[in-house]
Amino acid sequence: MAALHAAKRALRAELKRRLRALSEAEKLRQSRLLGLQVVEHCKYRTSRRIAVFLSMPDEVQTAEIIKDVFRQGKECFIPQYRPCSNHMDMVKLASYEEIASLPLTSWNIHQPAENDAREDALSVAGGLDLILVPGLGFDKTGNRLGRGKGYYDTYLERCTRHPKGKPYTIALAFKEQICDVVPVSENDMKVDEVLFEPN
Repeated sequence: MAALHAAKRALRAELKRRLRALSEAEKLRQSRLLGLQVVEHCKYRTSRRIAVFLSMPDEVQTAEIIKDVFRQGKECFIPQYRPCSNHMDMVKLASYEEIASLPLTSWNIHQPAENDAREDALSVAGGLDLILVPGLGFDKTGNRLGRGKGYYDTYLERCTRHPKGKPYTIALAFKEQICDVVPVSENDMKVDEVLFEPN
């Protein structure tokens, strides 16, 4: 287990280094490309209830995808992280414009306040059809390296227990985040597909 933790720590450091080297223009270019891949994806087109992460500066930017979710009349859910835990819910967003009015977390991400009562995707029969997943690194078989808090692994495991079953999961990655092999444990949840720009 110590060796696994060390391997993950080393890979996280390498991936953060790669991301720091990416220019804003390059991140924007790849984000636009991946945004188009998402909205043209058959799973996206057939999904009604979609969870989307609100991007940090070193992640694929999801703003245009969120705008499209609302344009298509779909339902949009965003993460609500509980501090000092690995618990996260996906809660309903009313509009793209609403994001700017939400409070900022310590990671500088907008999210609804803890006392903000909203529909929780897993508390109703509809569940989720699709989750767009962030991460630091991925391999082509769907293994994912997160930031070490376990939010998405814990959430995806909860999704498997929902009556509707696990939603389809698509990770969005800059090509610099693609690794030959991501070291994983039995608690790490794979994603169904990783979208990135091929070399």
